[in-house]
Amino acid sequence: MSPAHRNAEQSLTHLAQRVDSLNTAVELGEGRVDADSMDHVQKILERTSRRRELSAEHTVIGFFGATGSGKSSLFNAVIGQKVAQSAARRPTTSKAQAAVWGREGSEELLDWLDVENRVYFDDDGENAAQSLNRAEVPQTDGMWNRMKKMMGRANLQTHSGGLILLDLPDFDSIEKSNRAIVERMAGYVDVLVWVFDPQKYADAVIHDEFITPLAEHGAVTMAVLNQADRIRESEMPGVLDSLQRLLAEDGLSDNLLAPPVAVSAKTGDGIDRLRAVLGKVAVEKSAALVRIEADLDSAVATLNEFDGNGIPDGITGTGIRELEHGLYQASNAPAVVSAAAASYQLHAVSNTGWIATRWLLKFRKDPLKRLNLHRENQETSISRSSLPPLSAGQKSQISSSIRRFSRDCAEGVGEPWSHSIRDAARSQEQNLLTALERAVGRVDYQGQKKQWWWILLNIIQWIGIIGALAGLLWLTAMAAAGYFQLQLPPPPVIEGTIFPLPTLLVITGLLLGIVTAVIGRVIAAAGKRMYARKIERQIRSNIEEVSEHYVVEPVRSELDRHQAFGEALANAR
Repeated sequence: MSPAHRNAEQSLTHLAQRVDSLNTAVELGEGRVDADSMDHVQKILERTSRRRELSAEHTVIGFFGATGSGKSSLFNAVIGQKVAQSAARRPTTSKAQAAVWGREGSEELLDWLDVENRVYFDDDGENAAQSLNRAEVPQTDGMWNRMKKMMGRANLQTHSGGLILLDLPDFDSIEKSNRAIVERMAGYVDVLVWVFDPQKYADAVIHDEFITPLAEHGAVTMAVLNQADRIRESEMPGVLDSLQRLLAEDGLSDNLLAPPVAVSAKTGDGIDRLRAVLGKVAVEKSAALVRIEADLDSAVATLNEFDGNGIPDGITGTGIRELEHGLYQASNAPAVVSAAAASYQLHAVSNTGWIATRWLLKFRKDPLKRLNLHRENQETSISRSSLPPLSAGQKSQISSSIRRFSRDCAEGVGEPWSHSIRDAARSQEQNLLTALERAVGRVDYQGQKKQWWWILLNIIQWIGIIGALAGLLWLTAMAAAGYFQLQLPPPPVIEGTIFPLPTLLVITGLLLGIVTAVIGRVIAAAGKRMYARKIERQIRSNIEEVSEHYVVEPVRSELDRHQAFGEALANAR
């Protein structure tokens, strides 16, 4: 494979990679990049894709100019035949006219360009029209010729290439359809030849509305000053310098296809030089590729404006913890933890309190039952919980926590990604509110489940009450016997005490019940705190899952999207 073919293949491969990367950037930028910019880039990609499918052997060169610039006359002079026709009512072209060298593959390309008027030329003969697509290029075959080429002395060979010249309507035409043709062709042709006349070469319309927006396309742009016969020879350098400065102000400087050239369609001055440039472009067959590269540069530059200009701080452990804590505090969780702890203490005291008074606790409502979160309800349906709806203040606190988290994540990156990251954090805010309620409701509240120490203290309570009742019955029987003057043996007295056994049983039983009840309350208070921490851990764990799914993950996805967008743009450069 020759070096030229190898370079061409590498260029096409690089171009394909750029197009793929730019397509990826467009997909990732959807909804972030403004609609007009996205439409501009997508049109470029569509044109690029279509142009790559069409003839690579042809170079499309368009002649653009204002009314009176002599564009059509120049077109005819370059070809050497009268091909372009001006409209009957005024000296202006009303339709695009094509002059074609190399019919094969050109018709589909011209159909895409929507050019109906076509004139075909063959390669036989030596007149201007037949030789326009030819140029002498250095011979590259053989080591000796390659060495001579490096020294600028290589043997020359005449080559030809496919060529399509277009004479286009005037860009300042009063006909809107003509203007539309010019605007469309400015985006479609491979090479843009701007034809100026001495009087209007500084016209702001052509510079501001056409040349400046296409400043990136200097490598496929040429400026031609027509009607040079109307300028004195001594004034010509100054006029060309002035045109050069205007082009530099437009963004075109030393990257032009060729320096501005002065020609006269009337006298033929400079025409051969212009033909040589056009023939060289046709032979090299690289203008289409260069134009596509310039279009891609323009698309990348457009999307670069929406790259965010920075690196976001991203998701941090501190940020996640602050978000979770904010959601916990703003939800009903603290109130539910308090109710669960109170429920636990109520059941603990009900099972370990003094038997003589514990029945009074039956009149106290279980706090979890008021919220419909007691165990029996959980076994049927969590969704039937009676948690109070979040107040406006709570919702505001939740929104503030989300905004604070997203603002910290987006810190360091500009718009539009800063905005999209914040939007991502709030994208499921309504679902988050419901999920927070479920996160609180699906905790396993088992505050009424009997504990082993409840059973132990309860047994001790019953032993005490049974002893007290036995002593009380004994004393009652002794009192009744005395009343009926029945002789009963005296009750025994435990050594070391002053009380008879029945009295001692009553006192001991009552004291045992009271002491056990007090111990039960102390243990219940400690157990309440432990149980509250257990429930809080479960709720926080559930809120962590909710936070991850409804806030953190959307933000992480958007941050990844921003990074991928930047990488795609970098690969598209």
